[in-house]
Amino acid sequence: MHANALEGGFSNPSHDSARAFRALMNAIARPGTSYEVGGALPPAPLSVAAGVLLLTLCDGDTGIYLTPEFDTDDIRTWISFHIGAPIVAPMKADFAVGRWGDLAPIDRFAIGDAEYPDRSTTLVVEDSAAVDVILKGPGIKTQQAFQLPEIAAFQQNAALFPLGRDFYFTKGAELAALPRSTEVSPCT
Repeated sequence: MHANALEGGFSNPSHDSARAFRALMNAIARPGTSYEVGGALPPAPLSVAAGVLLLTLCDGDTGIYLTPEFDTDDIRTWISFHIGAPIVAPMKADFAVGRWGDLAPIDRFAIGDAEYPDRSTTLVVEDSAAVDVILKGPGIKTQQAFQLPEIAAFQQNAALFPLGRDFYFTKGAELAALPRSTEVSPCT
């Protein structure tokens, strides 16, 4: 274990978490809009944005799934020390972290149920964008240009609404969100 696994949490927890929470809520309310976050330095390969997200939205009752690249001793120790969250299997995850290719197929993650649609998995997709798309739906005035790793999985996810998964896309200190209510179509 490296010493930095026990470091890298919020330096000013009340201030940093409040700023991060606002950015995360703005991102989910305005799909496809990028926000910069900071205040934490998680172990590599976890990005600053993904680390800030986990510190802000997770606690000791939040199951986190890590894809193999992110399932390292340092990241497990960092999560345990700063969050206290258990590392769990995909179907038990409240949050899942990894690159798109390692998270797919996403049907192994919970979509909630009719009584509790919020009991779904939020996927934190690290550094994965390739296809230009158009987003429409709540929080978007007319349409929003964005990049996703593919189109079909996100269209299928939106068709499940009010069930489905929500997504955060993280790279460095930047993050953007795609809630399950967002319609995704190819750029024309």
